[in-house]
Amino acid sequence: MKSIALSLQHCHNQNRYRRREVMNSPQGVHVLLENTPYLSFCSNDYLGLANDERVKNALIEGVSQYGVGSGAAHLITGHFEPHHQLEQALAKHTGRSRALLFSTGYMANLGVIDALSSRGGLVLEDRLNHASLIDAGLSSRADFKRYKHTDLYDLETQLKNATQDSPLIVTDGVFSMDGDIAPLNEMSVLAEKYGARLLVDDAHGLGVLGASGGGVCEMLNLNENDKPIIMGTLGKAFGSFGAFIAGSGELIEWLIQRARTYVFTTALPPAVAMASLASLKIIQTEPQRREHLQFLIKKFREGVSELGLELMSSQTPIQPIVVGDEKQALAWSEALRKNGVLVKAIRPPTVPEGTSRLRVTLSAGHSIEDVDKLLHELRKLA
Repeated sequence: MKSIALSLQHCHNQNRYRRREVMNSPQGVHVLLENTPYLSFCSNDYLGLANDERVKNALIEGVSQYGVGSGAAHLITGHFEPHHQLEQALAKHTGRSRALLFSTGYMANLGVIDALSSRGGLVLEDRLNHASLIDAGLSSRADFKRYKHTDLYDLETQLKNATQDSPLIVTDGVFSMDGDIAPLNEMSVLAEKYGARLLVDDAHGLGVLGASGGGVCEMLNLNENDKPIIMGTLGKAFGSFGAFIAGSGELIEWLIQRARTYVFTTALPPAVAMASLASLKIIQTEPQRREHLQFLIKKFREGVSELGLELMSSQTPIQPIVVGDEKQALAWSEALRKNGVLVKAIRPPTVPEGTSRLRVTLSAGHSIEDVDKLLHELRKLA
């Protein structure tokens, strides 16, 4: 095996080395990174709630009432009233019977896939699923297979040839690097036809899509009877932290008993749950945030098409501009940065070979002038 030093040098040579940078401001549209001001198009804070005064005040109130840490796992003495209220509110918001909080989206995906898999079972995943879903499938005791990206024919072929009972189909709702949406209506039909379960990671759809921000399943009118189990995160459109699984009462009770990443970890701070409740109220009562965001997405796509840059097909806040070569993607990112615009270059292994890109993420916090500024700087690259 190569030494660590040689492996790190190999990352450098391939233009795939990653560096952390220190933020000196709250998350938002205008940030200080390494004490330098930028107009940022890098955050998943899609609705601009991470620094909202109402959300911050809810967190402060939560600390005053319940302290900082939860001090224990949910099944010991770590399940507080705000946790319980948030679970009930999230279940109602997503149109499911119950919801269960997890510390992170990664832990939620590991927990639910492990709990729903068994030795000799089958997990079928989209090839471009998030790393947490892939890792969960690999670590499960089930047979793990991947189907071509959003390819219903390939998925049905694998379901048809499966010998296992109750396969688990797993997909992102909105794919985090491409911004496209899974064909969930058709997948729900296939799940029903072949007696499979369907798990949807809606980390990038929740709060953004649907009339009330209920996510991809709300947008496509898929309720609990239509199969999808929902995984949602609170650290993106909610501007908070944590994650949850929403589904039937029976499913949630099973996860409480068997999801190891729920049972054997300290619960989220109750103050964070209070902040998330405040975010949820804003999401439900201020649809103008989503309307403004959709306007910006349309404006940006029209502007980029005029520049002749290769923009992937996406109607979500994730707007990837394909560059291809890692070195070129880094150079474009640096050129934007020198002019005060922050857009990160995404490279393999996060995305497939030859598809390095600038991953532009839009927020309801952006103004029309902000998008005009980005288009102006992209014009220089084009």
